[in-house]
Amino acid sequence: MQLQTIFVVTGGSSGIGKCVALEAVRRGAHITLIARDVKKLESAVMEVTKCALHPEKQKVQYVSLDVSKNYEDVEKALHSAEEELGPIFLLVNCAGTAICGRLEDICIKDVKYQMDLNFLGTLYPTKAVISRMKGRGEGKIVLVSSQAGLLGIYGYTVYSSSKYALRGLAEALHMEAKPYNISVTLSFPPDTDTPGLAIEEKTKLMETKLISESAGLMSPEAVAKQLVKDALVPATPWTIQLLVDLSNPVRSPAYVEARTLSHQHPQLPAHIRPERVHQPD
Repeated sequence: MQLQTIFVVTGGSSGIGKCVALEAVRRGAHITLIARDVKKLESAVMEVTKCALHPEKQKVQYVSLDVSKNYEDVEKALHSAEEELGPIFLLVNCAGTAICGRLEDICIKDVKYQMDLNFLGTLYPTKAVISRMKGRGEGKIVLVSSQAGLLGIYGYTVYSSSKYALRGLAEALHMEAKPYNISVTLSFPPDTDTPGLAIEEKTKLMETKLISESAGLMSPEAVAKQLVKDALVPATPWTIQLLVDLSNPVRSPAYVEARTLSHQHPQLPAHIRPERVHQPD
């Protein structure tokens, strides 16, 4: 599918966000990347531009911005991006972070940082574009959660909470946006081979590693390809397009793998073995 549309990608300087931009630009889209680090953004813009389907026609730009800090700044930046390239057709919220730790060990500063970036960092850009999308009667919004937003995981007490919040946001937003021909996509990728994961691994608890590793490691390219594909499918009566079956968590890869952990990893501490996990009916 070739696109002549405007994509905005937060967290777009690396990882899944950058790969989403690469996937979209290969389909002919115009791209605005949003992240904080200017050097990484400049590098990403160069890489994305080289992959454009129509280099002479497509535009790739960046905005250096912390999407979790100040709503007015986020709104101003997104409205300015529309003035530069045109109406935003698809917003992909990839900005996020994970800091592993037991609840009693994690500092309040890190609690607030994760909740702000993972939740408000998605809510702010979404709020900034939704009114204009409704006014045009079209648009698509993607929220990137995590398998930890579908199944609580040891050591991700705060991270899981921030990602679970995105499910509530997506479900409620879907009901509000559907009458205006706006679709909402909620993505639940497992561990993905990104720079963010490499940093997270340095402090990840042993119990958390054993659980998350059992679901395997995905490439950001594979996640981005599936995400863009799901986001671009025609609107249906139920327009939250999922990478896993949201209505039946027991079927999710993370849950299924967690149930077999005691067989795969006999060293897993007894206090978090899956026999103690409540299984939905």
